[in-house]
Amino acid sequence: MKKISVVMAMGLLACFTHFPAQAQLSANKIPQSKAIQPYHMAIAYSKTTNIVFPYAIVSVDRGSQDVLAQKAKGVENILQIKAAKDSFPQTNLTVLTADGKLTSFLVDYSEQPDMLNVSMTNENQQQVISIPAENINQEETEHYATMASTSKEKARGMKDKSFGIYLKLNGLYIHEDLMFLRFSIRNKTDINYDIDQLRLYIRDQKKVKRTASQEIEITPVFVYNNSDKINGQSKNTFVFVVPKFTISDKKYLAIQMMEKNGGRNLELRIKNKKVVKASRIEE
Repeated sequence: MKKISVVMAMGLLACFTHFPAQAQLSANKIPQSKAIQPYHMAIAYSKTTNIVFPYAIVSVDRGSQDVLAQKAKGVENILQIKAAKDSFPQTNLTVLTADGKLTSFLVDYSEQPDMLNVSMTNENQQQVISIPAENINQEETEHYATMASTSKEKARGMKDKSFGIYLKLNGLYIHEDLMFLRFSIRNKTDINYDIDQLRLYIRDQKKVKRTASQEIEITPVFVYNNSDKINGQSKNTFVFVVPKFTISDKKYLAIQMMEKNGGRNLELRIKNKKVVKASRIEE
């Protein structure tokens, strides 16, 4: 009996000494709360603000109906917001993206927002070329985009095709600090082409081993005759208005058009010698 009692006593002692360690370990596993700091943003009633996210937008929650929000046509990662009325009280906006990240904004009203195009990408992903809101005259921009859509000056040799879908950059124009890129998309099949995204990047021509490849996205400030679908046996012409730019010798402009739930994807690669030949838009 004495031997059994000694064994039992040692077992109980081991349990009591083990329990605090387990309790401490469990306490260390309790997740700690961390505040997500909101970004500040000002929006206007008469202007649209574009927010570019690195991943597709999954959901959007508005703090009040004073803010209007929608995804840009033809893309999944650009959110367009504007005020539903003048001088609304401060509210918030919450966006969830496909990478599982939650982004929060505090939203105020402003007649003249500091920026109309905002990038939410970080330095390790990509940069975005944007243009301050005060440099944009919406009516004038639309006027010159209309002129670019019908201009007889054409750019040649910039096209791609895939399974009956033809993408062509057939016009490149300049007016002051804005460039106008005229695209033509033709669908020679009977299957409608739903545009998932049409995006512009400046990329390195060659990626050196163990060296990060820098990628700069060019965000349009206006799209003339925008559409997210090219019906079967039809054609559409539209104009991207972007901040003026040029490209270094070791880079190129990549224009990617992706089909939603499909495989008819196209890409144009434009070098600087084409960009610098942009034609001036004349009245």
